Amino acid sequence: MPVEGVAEGVPDDPKDVVRRGYDALSLRYETAFDADTKYREWLTDLCARLEPGGRVLDLGCGSGVPVARDLAAAGHRVTGVDISGVQVRRARLLVPDAEFFEADATAVDFAPESFDAVLALYSLVHVPLDEQLPLLRRLTGWLRPGGRFLATVGHRAWTGTDGDWLGSGVTMWWSHPDADTSRGWLAEAGLHVEREQFVPEGDGGHVLFVGRRPG
Repeated sequence: MPVEGVAEGVPDDPKDVVRRGYDALSLRYETAFDADTKYREWLTDLCARLEPGGRVLDLGCGSGVPVARDLAAAGHRVTGVDISGVQVRRARLLVPDAEFFEADATAVDFAPESFDAVLALYSLVHVPLDEQLPLLRRLTGWLRPGGRFLATVGHRAWTGTDGDWLGSGVTMWWSHPDADTSRGWLAEAGLHVEREQFVPEGDGGHVLFVGRRPG
């Protein structure tokens, strides 16, 4: 996740940088952030709003822990998508009760109204800016009317790389608008924001948006 003040730079193929970064740092990423604690309130709230056996799409699912794991354990039918082959292979081992696909989130497609909830936690920030609004429009269509949406986006506008991400010597890339722009994109995509929460991290942070497709 980006730290404000890191030297900016745009690589030739940002998505390949993201893929290689998570391939290299799957295990390190899992232990670097207290994901179990950070996500617990969000997932508990989501599960309280879903009917038993709800279908959930996790875009940028990583290793499946804790999001897919906890949702599957709660009895929901989880589909995960991640650009990193290493992350997907680990997810299939760690969360055998969910279904995982290695793919670019902007290239996958699902039937209209396929899901009761869609999550994009710390994944939209790895999508090029010009692809984020089209992706939001498509995932809105995958939600059933009344379906839930959770996403973490950037607090301030920033595009760049960290060449020593997590102190590993591995490069990672991010791109995100400010929170006001993201809020507007969610509305333009047809999503109603019900909750907005700043999530601090280091000298900066992200913004959690919780919304739904009206209907």
